[in-house]
Amino acid sequence: MSTQPDQRRQLSEFLRSRRERLTPDEVGLPRTGRRRTPGLRREELALLAGISATWYTYLEQGREIRVSDQVLNALAVALRLDRHERAHLLQLAGHAPAPEAEEREPLPAAVGAVPLLLQPTPAYIIGGTYDVLSHNQAADDLFPGLITDAGRPANFVRWVFLEPVAREIVVDWEPEARGLLGRLRTLAARHPGDPRYTRLIEELNENSPEARDWWPRYDVQARHSGRKRLRHPRRGTTDYTYTAFHLAEQPEQTLVVYVESGEPSDESAVVPGG
Repeated sequence: MSTQPDQRRQLSEFLRSRRERLTPDEVGLPRTGRRRTPGLRREELALLAGISATWYTYLEQGREIRVSDQVLNALAVALRLDRHERAHLLQLAGHAPAPEAEEREPLPAAVGAVPLLLQPTPAYIIGGTYDVLSHNQAADDLFPGLITDAGRPANFVRWVFLEPVAREIVVDWEPEARGLLGRLRTLAARHPGDPRYTRLIEELNENSPEARDWWPRYDVQARHSGRKRLRHPRRGTTDYTYTAFHLAEQPEQTLVVYVESGEPSDESAVVPGG
């Protein structure tokens, strides 16, 4: 499958970022000569993957060459990619179908009413770009400033990175924000050239120093359920378990439901981000 220039550029940057995070010691190679850049050399990675160094160089340079699943999987093993990173690599190399871009995400009225039925439990439905398509009052209370009348859909990623109050509400803001950005990158790779993702990513890079610093690191992550510590406006710092339900008709649209997992949290507790 052929790839577009932007995809090849992203593939190049992704491969380089993953190559540079490995050291010869980690993969059992001897250190030879002075190293001008961090991580493995291209020749060393090609040796580990059992492919031609010249051919790998062409791939990392973003040249339009055909690559097999076997070679990509060999690279994934050599680079020690996890399953989400491996899927991202295959996506960028054009080995997974990319859905056609849609300017607006349809949401059936019956589905949109689900968060209202779950009141007083905080619940909302987000689309592929994290636009908030439906929500209830409990979610509005838990995430102040998320729902606005600014003439465009509320967006959870935009809220986390660009709304100052988010850093007060989300107790473990940095790991949560990093994970969210990784999930956005994973989704964006499925929609190369989709202006919805392009606009959102450009806005984050322009207005958030953290997003601008973290985006080139090429972290990827899949959407999942988990736990968060949030400062509720009335109950203070509280542990929440959140569950993500993907809609059958629109698998990138997700119903997210938050349930308190216990008593108000101690500020020193450590809860993994999700």
